[in-house]
Amino acid sequence: MLSEVKKQLRLAGPLVAGFLLQNVVQMISVMFVGHLGELELAGAAVATSFANVTGFSLLFGMTSSLDTLCGQAFGAGQHHQLGVYKQRAMLVLWLVSLPVAAVWACASEVLAWCGQDPEIAAGAGRYAWWLIPALFAFGPLQCHVRFLLTQNAVVPVMLSSAAAAMAHPAICWLLVRRLGLGSRGAALANGVSYAANLLFLALYVRLSPSCKTTWAGFTREALKGIPGFFKHAVPSALMVW
Repeated sequence: MLSEVKKQLRLAGPLVAGFLLQNVVQMISVMFVGHLGELELAGAAVATSFANVTGFSLLFGMTSSLDTLCGQAFGAGQHHQLGVYKQRAMLVLWLVSLPVAAVWACASEVLAWCGQDPEIAAGAGRYAWWLIPALFAFGPLQCHVRFLLTQNAVVPVMLSSAAAAMAHPAICWLLVRRLGLGSRGAALANGVSYAANLLFLALYVRLSPSCKTTWAGFTREALKGIPGFFKHAVPSALMVW
């Protein structure tokens, strides 16, 4: 029993650290905006909450279905299916991100309609607009994370998240201060950090011998079974949402 507890802790520790470090990215961006003024901070805070509810939590919930699909395939020895499921999820999440991006592009109007202060709504709308690149990086990133976690590859996820989190303050400084983009730069920095995190994990999947049986490259097989994926993804998304 003690050996099982140790095994669980070896898996849970890096896993918890990885997810915490991913969430730190948005917090650091808001902290940089806090030095620009109260109005900018209010807009960024509202936009971050709006984006988390309407987009990030939705995509995060949908990728939770990979825990079941990839876990079953890995346990049954159908290792090649993990790569197919990952590709299918990336395609679906990219399609779902399109209407979400359209909502974010109109965030100022939506927030104003909900009774938000016009100036704060306008600031939140600008911040949400520049968060759109982060949306399209976040979905594939979470697909790679779930793909690796079902294979117990928790350390690469933790290391990539740590590298992105440590580099994020420098990225924020460059975009916010050096290039003078202000709150827009802080929002854009999220997309840069998520994309860097995604690139690291994609390279690991492509080059690591541990993923040789689960990733065989892109295949048209991922285009099949999309309705079946939605049957798992929608309940998972609603649960998180």
